[in-house]
Amino acid sequence: QVQLVESGGGLVQTGGSLRLSCAASGRTFSSYAMGWFRQAPGKEREFVSGISRGGGVIYYADSVKGRFTISRDNAKNTVYLQMNSLKPEDAAVYYCAADLNYSGGVRRQAASYEYWGQGTQVTVSS
Repeated sequence: QVQLVESGGGLVQTGGSLRLSCAASGRTFSSYAMGWFRQAPGKEREFVSGISRGGGVIYYADSVKGRFTISRDNAKNTVYLQMNSLKPEDAAVYYCAADLNYSGGVRRQAASYEYWGQGTQVTVSS
């Protein structure tokens, strides 16, 4: 079992920044990949970014590349998502997720992730 708790969401103006955190517990954090997903009202959950167990493999969705940065601190059992230059279309509930069954790097499909946090709301005002 893995428990995930996100924090750091909130209201920000267009062009602003937020840093999301996801604290994990229950299993050895460095043994699994982590992903960030988001879901806006009326839309499907979409992959935002993912990071491999050791941090050596990182993927971003094209829509956030160059603006968002994912990182992890295995000593603190935490994964981060630094979001800069936020746009109204970035507004969504953001979820972190754990993929315990893949050692090859990072997967982008939500169905590959076994454990999910409760989500944190990001609102971007124009």
